[in-house]
Amino acid sequence: VALWQDGVLHERCERVGQKHSEVLMPMLDELLRAAGVKLADMDGIAFGAGPGSFTGVRVAAATAKGLAAALGVPLWAVSSLAAAALSDGGAGDPVVRYVLFDARADRVYAACYGVGSVGVQTLVPPHPDTVREVLAAGVPAGAVFVGEGAERHRHVIEGAGFEVYAPPHGEPTADALIRFMSLHPETAPVAPPHTWEPRYLRASSAEREWTR
Repeated sequence: VALWQDGVLHERCERVGQKHSEVLMPMLDELLRAAGVKLADMDGIAFGAGPGSFTGVRVAAATAKGLAAALGVPLWAVSSLAAAALSDGGAGDPVVRYVLFDARADRVYAACYGVGSVGVQTLVPPHPDTVREVLAAGVPAGAVFVGEGAERHRHVIEGAGFEVYAPPHGEPTADALIRFMSLHPETAPVAPPHTWEPRYLRASSAEREWTR
């Protein structure tokens, strides 16, 4: 969780495994108390809209939607892949980053972005695939691979002649979401917030079982 207040970033980051719903609100409360800010003072809320684990995305979406509705503030749903392209300290000279999130087995959630001082440009839209299919489909010139999916499949990617940047490159952090918003102030909020639903790149196990 992160708070942007008068040009100052306040952040709390913790790896919680499967305990998203248990720790999210206490972390938010701790962050606000440390910054001397009340929840009612929020001007808006941005959250990572996925792709990612089904539970993690649902928890993030439900929490953000509930807060935005209760406070009557705008809600921004930001691609977690796009934000992760910025998670190495900010935008500088233009560089191409192919972000891979681990989707279990040999599959990944993938997207490629050109990142520069003026913002993030989508070169390959978000899609689910195997790592080998990502490589076979063609990789934009100059791309480096980042994210937990790239780290997990490092030997395959490097074997194909591409470079993998280690974490914290490619991590979908809250401060990266804020950095994305600062580079893209034209991003429209969700309207109305309570109607927004996650659009997963692949069906959940429950959906797959239902359609059999």
